[in-house]
Amino acid sequence: MANIKEQAAAVNMLPNARLTAAQVINSIFKDGAYANIALGKALSKQNHSEQDRRFVTELVYGTVKAKGTIDWLLQQLVSRPLGKIEPMILNILRLGVFQIYFLERIPASAACNESVNLAKKFGHEGIVKFVNGVLRGAVRSKESIVYPDAGKDPRQYLALKEFHPDWLVKRWLKQFGFEGAQALCRFDNEPPPLTLRVNTLVIDRKTLLASLQEDGFEAEPSKWCEDGIVCTKIPALSVLFSKYNDMFYVQDESSMLVAPVLAPQPGQTVIDVCSAPGGKTTHLAQLMQNKGVIYATDIHEHKIKLIEENS
Repeated sequence: MANIKEQAAAVNMLPNARLTAAQVINSIFKDGAYANIALGKALSKQNHSEQDRRFVTELVYGTVKAKGTIDWLLQQLVSRPLGKIEPMILNILRLGVFQIYFLERIPASAACNESVNLAKKFGHEGIVKFVNGVLRGAVRSKESIVYPDAGKDPRQYLALKEFHPDWLVKRWLKQFGFEGAQALCRFDNEPPPLTLRVNTLVIDRKTLLASLQEDGFEAEPSKWCEDGIVCTKIPALSVLFSKYNDMFYVQDESSMLVAPVLAPQPGQTVIDVCSAPGGKTTHLAQLMQNKGVIYATDIHEHKIKLIEENS
């Protein structure tokens, strides 16, 4: 009996994945936090299971990517301007709408009920009823939502259906026509592989790659960056960030190409005038073998802290 009670208590102490996602989303939309950094910090502080870590990641990145479309849908469900809704409550609604409209495997009832539970933590009874009413309305109207006609308004159609900013869709339509712009949008929406820049001050790429493969990672050398590794299958993020924590930096391949073009030498002085969050700065330091001086700056004070943390 004691073991059963202990197990039940342990389950109750597990962090709520949707609560973590809502808090991260709020820090992104309300406070201007970087999505990857805010998510990483939140996951490092919470004892989520591997499955819940993946769920939180999907909720955060999915809601951020689809924000424009989610807000367009929400504006049809509420009578007040979205800017008049308290930020945390608005972000709970965004999270709920994302699950209802774009995560087929999540039952609509679960998305509604869990969003209402979140609202109880941050609002009074009236707010809770408001959240419940809006999301129940989202469920009812899911099949009847009419998107703009692609023939009459291709820009808004692509922006909403393919989760891309209006200005970018406008540019691509002008350059490539409807089919080309749509193809670019859909390619963008494909989930990218996880790419790592090897910290060659600690380990070489061949050794890290072999070790990752022994631990069940499907990984291969980057075709474009001599310090890059592309991971197409990751058995456990917890293993990656615990066992290999100081051996890599998560960075897009395109960003890895910048520092080698500059080709800084040990002992030189480099000025990185738009440095945050510090990926290219640390790559420069790596190429300089940690010998020399780099002035890493940014116009926003809070972003300087990100550079310091990454350094």
